[in-house]
Amino acid sequence: MRIESGLFGVVGALALTWAMNVLAADGAAKRPPTLADVVKNSKAADWHALDPANTLYLDLKAGRVVIELAPAFAPKHVANIKALVAEGYFDGLAILRVQDNYVVQWGDPDADDKTRQRPIKTAQRTLKAEFTTSSANIASFVRLPDADGYAAQTGFSGDFASARDPKLGQAWLAHCYGTVGVGRDLGVDSGGGAELYAVIGQAPRWLERNITAVGRVVQGMELLSSLPRGTAEMGFYDKPEQRVRIERVRLAADVPEGERTRLEIMRTDTPTFAALIESRRNRIDDFYKTPLGHIDVCSVPIPVRPGRAP
Repeated sequence: MRIESGLFGVVGALALTWAMNVLAADGAAKRPPTLADVVKNSKAADWHALDPANTLYLDLKAGRVVIELAPAFAPKHVANIKALVAEGYFDGLAILRVQDNYVVQWGDPDADDKTRQRPIKTAQRTLKAEFTTSSANIASFVRLPDADGYAAQTGFSGDFASARDPKLGQAWLAHCYGTVGVGRDLGVDSGGGAELYAVIGQAPRWLERNITAVGRVVQGMELLSSLPRGTAEMGFYDKPEQRVRIERVRLAADVPEGERTRLEIMRTDTPTFAALIESRRNRIDDFYKTPLGHIDVCSVPIPVRPGRAP
């Protein structure tokens, strides 16, 4: 299903019809649906399973972080990360940096020492930046009706919050809570995926079109956001014993069926998700007294739930 930005009104109308039908069935004709209502009344067709070929498991001693990759936005970096994972590059490395209200970063502690850095076998250490991609490469885009300060348009492309500039014909992932990006130095082409980070603070939208974003954390954020903050500059750990060891990183497709974390993501190209957006733009549950009628792209949750066994 392809939904372009100009069709949000159609989807919104469908969402309103959907909501009215739900409310009529529930006998609550005066109360618009909340997010909980939307999720509760969703159908199986409103959800899809994570693609094992584009899902990473970052296993820590404390548990598993599940990352969904976005190859449509950064195909070369995603392919390189998969190559790094296949050769076991990340296994035994560490979380190096935890900066409060910003990011958690992981990679090789000795990356800057060419005599001690972990060798890369089949992948590449650096790649040409993929800060944006052509809008034509993105199959669907459900546009939010609200104005945004960082992009001409924002919305959802598949499972990802995204932005675009129609005049330039560019699209990119929005930098929201949980976004996974590629660390780099000052040079725009100085990263390749051997050093990654996840956003654990308020959405740093100013990083967009300055960093290659490759996906988002869909489960296990609490394992990253609750880590002790680094005390050195930019939140780096200044003592090796403070670092958090990475047990292993695997592509879900390479993990035996019985060891996979099965998750389903709510589709963003349906009337159900349009109703979810409206439930967040105008919160009407008993706690809220002044619905604002506005929302930014990083404040719309994309629900995740346990998946069904095969």
